[in-house]
Amino acid sequence: MENQNKKLRYFGFHHAALSSADFDKSLKFYLEGLGCTLVRSWGEGTGRAAMINIGDGGILEIFANGTKEAEQNARWVHFAFSVSDTDEAFRCAVEAGATVKDEPKDVTIMAKEGPLPVRIAFVYGPDGEVLEFFCLK
Repeated sequence: MENQNKKLRYFGFHHAALSSADFDKSLKFYLEGLGCTLVRSWGEGTGRAAMINIGDGGILEIFANGTKEAEQNARWVHFAFSVSDTDEAFRCAVEAGATVKDEPKDVTIMAKEGPLPVRIAFVYGPDGEVLEFFCLK
């Protein structure tokens, strides 16, 4: 894929980071429940961390030093996964322990550039993080 950035030779997404109150539960959810793959892990106790490939080379980094307090960083609304089947991703997440936020539904985003039909669903992950499954129609 060609670089779409107009200023920098290469500028792309590498990873998002999540502070987890239950590191083992979060790691299991993403690896076993959603089928992500472990790239690398390090540290011990509250210093543990892992990078997982979400499937397209994008990385989710999980740290073991989180708390259950809400809104640790209120700037982030949700983490969206691009999927080929919203309903299947939603099902896998719920079976792996995610809590339903919004069931799968078809939506047309009325963008200035033209309508964008998508199928989306939202769940709460193991640490309350909001995850979106996003499929272009």
